[in-house]
Amino acid sequence: MLQRDRQIRTQVNQLADACLFATSFWLAYAVRGSATFSSWLGLDPIPPDMFEKVMWVYYALVPAAPLVLESQGFYTRPALNSRKAIMWPLLRGTLIITLGIVVLLYLFKVTAPRGAVLFLFVVFSCSLVWLKEELLIAALRSPMAKAQYKRRVIVAGTATETNRLCQVLKARAGDEIEIVAEFNLAESPLPHLIELLHEHSASSVLVSAKRANFDRVEHIIQLCETEGVEAWLVADFFATQIARASFDEIFGHPLIVFRSTPETSWQMLFKQMLDFVGALVALVLVGSWLFPLIAMAIKLSSKGPVFFKQQRSGLNGSPFSIYKFRTMATNAEQYQHELAAMNEMTGPVFKVTNDPRITPIGKWLRKFSLDELPQLFNVLRGEMSLVGPRPLPVDEVRRFNDLAHRRRLSVKPGITCLWQISGRNQITDFKDWVRLDLQYIDNWSIWLDLTILVRTLPAVLLGTGAK
Repeated sequence: MLQRDRQIRTQVNQLADACLFATSFWLAYAVRGSATFSSWLGLDPIPPDMFEKVMWVYYALVPAAPLVLESQGFYTRPALNSRKAIMWPLLRGTLIITLGIVVLLYLFKVTAPRGAVLFLFVVFSCSLVWLKEELLIAALRSPMAKAQYKRRVIVAGTATETNRLCQVLKARAGDEIEIVAEFNLAESPLPHLIELLHEHSASSVLVSAKRANFDRVEHIIQLCETEGVEAWLVADFFATQIARASFDEIFGHPLIVFRSTPETSWQMLFKQMLDFVGALVALVLVGSWLFPLIAMAIKLSSKGPVFFKQQRSGLNGSPFSIYKFRTMATNAEQYQHELAAMNEMTGPVFKVTNDPRITPIGKWLRKFSLDELPQLFNVLRGEMSLVGPRPLPVDEVRRFNDLAHRRRLSVKPGITCLWQISGRNQITDFKDWVRLDLQYIDNWSIWLDLTILVRTLPAVLLGTGAK
């Protein structure tokens, strides 16, 4: 299925799911508020105006539900899939949304029935979305639907390429694409392609060509343009190992974009919202009382400023000023070269377990990662994210001896990352550090961010802090 077709189908599904989740919330309150249901379970009746107090949650579900389901991979699966592949991400997404409702009601101190209402909400939302999926599958499997959305395709290319493409399409396209003919790009004359188009009533021509056949490809595209048939050009004439190709345009000029980082998406927008809201909430709930205590402890234990500021490499290597609570003596950077022999990390970075420059209060702050808290301001300023590769000093980035290591700079740096929760005190090779960062970039999802944030809490509370 073409990407644009998947996008339209996904957007329709997202709109339907948002309405179904909102309907489920309303049904849950309607059932819980009925006198029959309340008396049957021996529950206190709900006041008639209670639903009006939580109406804002009802409207919040409309945009939130598709975003959460997308983060669980609910919309990336094929349209015709197993019931297990549908139910598991649906259940995970529903439970996350339910947890979000509980948190919102708690933060806004809304007194409302929760237990039975939320249980009914989970049951209704899963049931309604499941029913929608079953009806959709039944409709897609009907002969009328198959005739409508199936693409009749002619595959054009060299004998080797057409054979490879046909195998891929037959294995993965299912009922969505029917290969009606093959056209040898190197040997067959163009009039033969015209005959194939007319004979098989093809809707598309899939062309796979190397750079030597560009002239022939241009003629095929012009022919398809004249016939009103779609021409699909397989853009694999440039070999890439990591980068994924996507199509765009700039001022009317078509582009093939090779990207090895997460692209702009609803998940990325949700990550930005999570960064801003999470940093703001953390500063209000924790920073408002903990920052003054830490500042006082630093001032009383050693001479110098409360905060430490340093130039670090941010997105694409752009330098920015990072803020931390000062944990070392004020002249620490001047003596770093004298401690070079104690460096425990291979590569351009500098890490020492028992660094003599660390103050007594600084050792305690580092143990529980409290020195990192001021970086919440960097998150609010858009220079950092809550989750991402740790930012390194500018001079250490300049000493990278492997250009592949710079790919860790292709996303915003973060306060926490896979390295933070993967036994960072046991990692002594910078290549292992980079490997974890690239693993995060290549497998990024909003669910991975949430998982890292949750796993960071016990790492901080147990004191597995920085060296």
